[in-house]
Amino acid sequence: MTRSVSCGEALISLLESYEVDTVFGIPGVHTLDLYRGLAHSNIRHVQARNEQGAGFMAAGYARASGGVGVAIVTSGPGATNCVTPVRDCMADSVPIVVICGQVPRAAIGTDAFQEADITGATMPVTKHNYLVMRADDLGRTVHEAFHIARTGRPGPVLIDIPKDVFIEMGEYDPDEPIDL
Repeated sequence: MTRSVSCGEALISLLESYEVDTVFGIPGVHTLDLYRGLAHSNIRHVQARNEQGAGFMAAGYARASGGVGVAIVTSGPGATNCVTPVRDCMADSVPIVVICGQVPRAAIGTDAFQEADITGATMPVTKHNYLVMRADDLGRTVHEAFHIARTGRPGPVLIDIPKDVFIEMGEYDPDEPIDL
């Protein structure tokens, strides 16, 4: 069944569909709409002292649980602080999904405050990464990310979502099949 929801709400539903019960992160202005949805979810949020800690917590959770760890970080320096645990997960075959906030779409590439090309920076240290430019693409992206993180040689996948996409309304089909 397809329904129209904000990208932030859809992301919470998608995480719940993958039986994610705990996420690790630091709230920031670029991820506020995700955190609004998280407040109405049964997913437990563990707030880290910094983004590197959130990444390592997600990695430890994945190792201990046998599932996929999830870290949520904000844009710019928040995202770059998470590169070390992402690289560690790549080396050790640990499945994590890192969700990054990003500056609004119109500000990408303008050297805006808190902007960093995190998809470019993490290309060598992730199995795959995404920059979600439309809310309608979120469902497919998350399905692919979890599939890629845990299949073959497990490893990290990064999803970068601009601030204005988090609040954008889009079509979301929780039963959409993946076709890689």
